Amino acid sequence: MKLVTAVIKPFKLDDVREALSGIGVQGITVTEVKGFGRQKG
Repeated sequence: MKLVTAVIKPFKLDDVREALSGIGVQGITVTEVKGFGRQKG
């Protein structure tokens, strides 16, 4: 079993979900994040 962590743009989520399904990935966890880095902008 492998753990893959990826940060993707929200508008690409459907494409990524379809691609993962196409290669046999059965489940994913999606978390919406907001914010900014330490440089504040």
